[in-house]
Amino acid sequence: MRDAAFQWITQHGYAGIFSLLIFGIVGLPVPDEWLLTFSGYLVFKHTLAFLPTFIAAFLGSVIGITVSYTLGRVFDTYILVRYGWILHLTPDRLARVHSWFERRGRWTLLVGYFVPGVRHLTGYVAGASELSFPNFALFAYTGAFCWAAVFITLGYFLGEQWNHVLESLHQTKLLIIGLLILAIPAYLLFGYFRRRRLERA
Repeated sequence: MRDAAFQWITQHGYAGIFSLLIFGIVGLPVPDEWLLTFSGYLVFKHTLAFLPTFIAAFLGSVIGITVSYTLGRVFDTYILVRYGWILHLTPDRLARVHSWFERRGRWTLLVGYFVPGVRHLTGYVAGASELSFPNFALFAYTGAFCWAAVFITLGYFLGEQWNHVLESLHQTKLLIIGLLILAIPAYLLFGYFRRRRLERA
């Protein structure tokens, strides 16, 4: 599947990135992170330009998760329980994401992009939980922005080593996810205390 996805991007460029990410976020077996990093590598090779690549990736991700959210609002989790096997969505994975969403709420939409197998479910769960669309959009679209930017930029700076390094990163994914989960609250707290300090000055 990975080779087919890379060939699709090579042949269709920005439209290939856009379409594959829509299907990947909805739940089809598309290697999303590899796809984004490979796109960054093509920017490094001057085959693609950074801004159109990023826009295609961002919009594809946004449309994909919005489709998932809409399906969750309309069908609740019925469609996932009954037909989830088609999209490789198991009941255990669905239950895990439900639990995360209950504990972390909207933040799961943002951080979930960086967790394979979770980003494909957060939109459905948010819709089934009847999260309001403005709240959904704020967190889900911010997550799509960060996710696309991180992996496209990674592919660009890694250059010819992108595939080898991504293999190594895949083996230490839990560490990366942990660092990201810690970094986001730390950044928000830093911004909060900085604003408080400026207000007192």
